[in-house]
Amino acid sequence: MGVRLLFGISTTLLLARLRQTIVAAVGVTFSITMFVALLGFMNGLNDLLDGLILNRTPHVRLYNEIQPSPVQPIQRDSLRADAHHFIRSIKPKSEPERIRNALGIMDALRDDPRVLGLAPKVVAQVFFNAGTIELNGQVNGIDVVEEERLFHFTDYLVEGELRDLAASNSSIVLGKGVADKMQVGLNDVVQVTTAAGDRTLLKVVGIYQSGLSDLDKVQCYASLKTTQKLLGRSSSYLTDIQVKLNDLELAPELAKEYAARFGCQAIDIQQANAQFETGSDVRNIISYAVGITLLIVAGFGIYNILNMLIYEKLDAIAILKATGFSGSDVKRIFIQLSLVIGVVGAAGGLLFGFLAQLGIDSLPFETEALPTIKTFPVDYAPKYYIIASVFALLTTYVAGLFPARKAARIDPVEIIRGK
Repeated sequence: MGVRLLFGISTTLLLARLRQTIVAAVGVTFSITMFVALLGFMNGLNDLLDGLILNRTPHVRLYNEIQPSPVQPIQRDSLRADAHHFIRSIKPKSEPERIRNALGIMDALRDDPRVLGLAPKVVAQVFFNAGTIELNGQVNGIDVVEEERLFHFTDYLVEGELRDLAASNSSIVLGKGVADKMQVGLNDVVQVTTAAGDRTLLKVVGIYQSGLSDLDKVQCYASLKTTQKLLGRSSSYLTDIQVKLNDLELAPELAKEYAARFGCQAIDIQQANAQFETGSDVRNIISYAVGITLLIVAGFGIYNILNMLIYEKLDAIAILKATGFSGSDVKRIFIQLSLVIGVVGAAGGLLFGFLAQLGIDSLPFETEALPTIKTFPVDYAPKYYIIASVFALLTTYVAGLFPARKAARIDPVEIIRGK
């Protein structure tokens, strides 16, 4: 039979059970709405939480960790090579935590096409003198331009301007926790004491808040030159080289390659932040599971409604088959019934899902831990709408397939004889 004729019959059957049709479509609409809103919100939250750490973490970090020599002098004695050596209380080698030939390593990395950018760093353990009290702290000497380009430093600067840090060799950006403890603000001067006992006065030009309170109570930032001067080191003294890659997935492989090539320690972002990736994966699984469950529940509703419709329309089905409609025609009619419900419900669900995302995005979300975030995070990625649409159509098709097959097998002679 013609497609238009079959569709007309499907529409007539839908209108004959208009209330049940609306209930089924509303079930699909609600499921799609919740699926889109839930996935957008949960993935926006994932991006926010991961960004707190991952945006500030290099893909590969090169450093030199102080550790005992793996081979002791007595083990080099060829005359005692077969002897068993009892060695206890091995002390680390007396050497600074610097990367040897750091400038040469950076030149080699810049020539690597897999590398997006580099941000050298000097880490200094210090004490902040607040009256008679000394507070533990860590000053990170950074290349201001590269730190902003690769790690979005300004996003976490709640007070002050980043250019002031680059303009002066006697300035510092304090962590929010450190500043609160010492009760200092912009343009105040703090006294910093290094582990060697050298004291320096630095001007506060900014307040930094990462959202991780334990870090904000310790970490502060200064320019490379300021930190090298603080430690009494030359301009070639670097303790870390932070590497951002064009492809994050290469990080574990390149960390091993760089460690062997440059003779230093290297750690990749997956190893350093495995717990955050695990948390994101778990939240994503929960979100998809809840959304898909809602769609399946809506599919059962459609199945029940179509099943009841078949029993109520046995006479109509018998007449259709008696007048020349084949079993496949009847099957197509009921599948069209199901798909119409799915399309209408999905269209409404996508619209209301988008409106729900806008509503969530406009809700105020203010916390001291995340000063740059003003509303709840939402991810508007089109993939959620595509997944929802495809799954809604698939669910409604499957929900209508079994009743349609049952309708196609009905024998009109038995129905008419029974009447």
